[in-house]
Amino acid sequence: MATQDLTEATFRDLVQKEGILLIDFWASWCGPCRMFAPIFEKVSEEHEDVIFGKVDTDAEQALAGGMGIRSIPTLMLFRDGVLLMNQAGVVPEEALNEILAKAKELDMEAVKKEIAEAQADAEA
Repeated sequence: MATQDLTEATFRDLVQKEGILLIDFWASWCGPCRMFAPIFEKVSEEHEDVIFGKVDTDAEQALAGGMGIRSIPTLMLFRDGVLLMNQAGVVPEEALNEILAKAKELDMEAVKKEIAEAQADAEA
């Protein structure tokens, strides 16, 4: 599947969708971002069940700032609306495939239950 350019207008809807969303926060002037782009594109073609999004941090400064992006490239992985990974730096192809495989294996009901329990404990 080809990557999608995400904007502040499209971001929230995609994050809240069922399934896996992997986002690459990047900029055209960033050397490591340019090095990572072909890896991200290749892996997107191997995982048709995953949405691959790209956020140009220069064009979408408010979105990048709101998500706390401090260095690029930064990858964020969401599944069923839950942020599972937030990592800065280039990720090798093999590692990216492994991350996606682990995200697919997760029992999201258990993850959501754990989050709810942690929130209840924090409020108590």
